[in-house]
Amino acid sequence: MDRQPTHAGQLRRTRTSQGWTLIEQLMVLAIVAVLVTIALPSMGNVLARSRLQSAQMDLMAGLQHARYIAVSKGLPAVFCPSRDGSDCVRTSRWENGWLIGMDRNGDNHPDQSAIVTGPHAPAGMHVRSSVGRYRVRFHPDGSAAGTNLTITLCLPGRDAKALNVVVSNAGRVRGERASEAQTMACIGRT
Repeated sequence: MDRQPTHAGQLRRTRTSQGWTLIEQLMVLAIVAVLVTIALPSMGNVLARSRLQSAQMDLMAGLQHARYIAVSKGLPAVFCPSRDGSDCVRTSRWENGWLIGMDRNGDNHPDQSAIVTGPHAPAGMHVRSSVGRYRVRFHPDGSAAGTNLTITLCLPGRDAKALNVVVSNAGRVRGERASEAQTMACIGRT
């Protein structure tokens, strides 16, 4: 600011123009644009990872609920993929949701009187179970006899690593990171 002497020897401040020049505004916009360009890809990967983890938790909660039903009711319970929310399908694709219910008659389908449905997978997500295992049947003791079931969740075209949900013969449900081979099989590159 310019200062000019006054009558009594005091300095007086004169008003100068305030605000930003067009050049300064353009420079700030250019810097912001560069920072956004750098941050967006990593932000997309964070969001993809979050979507996978959320879907993995939903699946694990559904399996644990099915096991709880079997143990608490003393009857077998089935956890299976579904396309229509009312019946199990024999497929290794779980994107359209799943069903949970007691299986009193032993037909590997939930009884119609007590079906709980699970959510559809988020758009673009692949959810694939291991070959030959299309459902989980929990017994009253909590076990899930048969081979271990692995359900892999992935987002093709994203750098986010695939995640697994594993059900052991003892009925234990756990989440883990998928191997590279499982990731490639899930996104369809094998």
